[in-house]
Amino acid sequence: MKRSEPLAALHREEASCSSWGDCSASKKIPTMSTESVEIDDGLYSRQRYVLGDTAMQKMAKSHVFLSGMGGLGVEIAKNLVLAGIKALTIHDTKKCQAWDLGTNFFLCEDDVTNERNRAEAVLHHIAELNPYVHVSSSSAPFDETTDLSFLEKYQCIVLTEMKLTLQKKINDFCHSRCPSIKFISADVHGIWSRLFCDFGDEFEVSDTTGEEPKEIFISNITQANPGIVTCLENHPHKLETGQFITFREINGMTGLNGSVQQITVVSPFSFSIGDTIGLDPYLHGGIAVQIKTPKTFCFESLEKQIKHPRYLIADFSKPEAPLQIHAAMLALDQFQENYNRKPNIRCQQDSDELLKLTIAICETLEEKPEMNPDIVRWLSWTAQGCLSPLAAAVGGVASQEVLKAVTGKFSPLCQWLYLEAADTVESLGSPGHEEFLPRGDRYDALRACIGDALCQKLHNLNVFLVGCGAIGCEMLKNFALLGVGTGREKGMVTVTDPDLIEKSNLNRQFLFRPHHIQKPKSYTAAEATLKINPQLKIDAHLNKVCPATESIYSDEFYTKQDIIITALDNVEARRYVDSRCLANLRPLLDSGTMGTK
Repeated sequence: MKRSEPLAALHREEASCSSWGDCSASKKIPTMSTESVEIDDGLYSRQRYVLGDTAMQKMAKSHVFLSGMGGLGVEIAKNLVLAGIKALTIHDTKKCQAWDLGTNFFLCEDDVTNERNRAEAVLHHIAELNPYVHVSSSSAPFDETTDLSFLEKYQCIVLTEMKLTLQKKINDFCHSRCPSIKFISADVHGIWSRLFCDFGDEFEVSDTTGEEPKEIFISNITQANPGIVTCLENHPHKLETGQFITFREINGMTGLNGSVQQITVVSPFSFSIGDTIGLDPYLHGGIAVQIKTPKTFCFESLEKQIKHPRYLIADFSKPEAPLQIHAAMLALDQFQENYNRKPNIRCQQDSDELLKLTIAICETLEEKPEMNPDIVRWLSWTAQGCLSPLAAAVGGVASQEVLKAVTGKFSPLCQWLYLEAADTVESLGSPGHEEFLPRGDRYDALRACIGDALCQKLHNLNVFLVGCGAIGCEMLKNFALLGVGTGREKGMVTVTDPDLIEKSNLNRQFLFRPHHIQKPKSYTAAEATLKINPQLKIDAHLNKVCPATESIYSDEFYTKQDIIITALDNVEARRYVDSRCLANLRPLLDSGTMGTK
């Protein structure tokens, strides 16, 4: 997306506004242009390969409004700006508090001391992630009397930390537009989260999977009505009824070559097509090639979906959990409406009240869940807190849904997703009430979720992180927010990466900036992480982890580590680290990405 310097400067401009009327974003943002935008391949090469030019062009013309700059909101903002939308307006009416330092990685103690507005405090940091994206902020009040017409300028609206009655009003506005404005709402309450999507009555997706079209080798085609196509033995076709295919290289039944046929699945190894009686007999060979066709998704409004939700089951060991969490969170919305606050931390009276509200909510749902008192209790106890890794996960998913919304590529979420970290608290036993109460520091939001004893364990951890790429940067950010390796007497984060920063890294490795190009990843990432949490103890290396460096990363080194985390881009190195962890009985967390997987 190379632009002339004056235009690029405009997109670097920081705008701050106090009302909708004078908000630069609401004045300057036009509707989506049809003009082609030049893509900066040096910056977007990896992402361009995954999404394709058509989707990249749509992103580069899209305008998004995002409300709420807490831990979840800043994750979404960071991801969207890195991805390369055209313009983002961030909105928040709250002032920075000490709690925010443990969830919002772009805030510092000076922001808290000066009680800055959260959107204004993070504006510069978000804007500098990508000079091609115009980022503006607003701190205007947002309530039931607000004129929503300013939202017509956006292709997608994302709401966090907003009460349900206002979500409904904004969703109704978005759903009624023609074309509809894509609507996403997301929340993290302690160890519980929810995500909702409404992309309108008819949302067309050009490519539901992003996969290459399937090619199926053929062993036989019958002369019949319908004709039955059989695949080579032990090679399932993996097609679905209703999909379209074309044929090539068929010998004998040559009339099928180049034709388009809609298929009906007969078995994993065969499918039927149209009438083949009038064609010559099949002899041998041939390939059936899947034809990708657009698919239309129908979304219901938030008001309708509250009563009979369509949800994704994220954990098949708990298929009943999404509906139970749905009811409990609706009760939490009602609690906040009634008392203008969240339940107090570990307050039994508030917990009992939330339980009563949940029982009443269950009766209003079309599919009545079996109420789970444990979910309600822990939701009440932890709702004031925020588990930052959960916010990162939900923020990642929400950001992907925004990109789907503005590009029409990949199947969207239909329509709710509930993610939770209940296993974290189930292992705590029954710690005392005071364990969870705030102490006026950056870890209060975390302490409300897991208690002070577990916070202290995190502070005292020795962690070895191998790799400082996209996943490594995210890991370091999470370590800083959790206070990993910040103990006064114990605790250390050791990170190593031999690579230097390249321009293409800036698109997804958010700790790096253009002036860091050709600097070591590990040193730069360590310096950036210390800005998130100055209490962190971090030791950065430039070494590969391989047999040649076993004098540095010896058995003695491994046995001092509490956990090893790999964020590597090659399997050989991952296997080596795994073998070293196995030999020294150390736990390993390994992760990697490939395209959208």
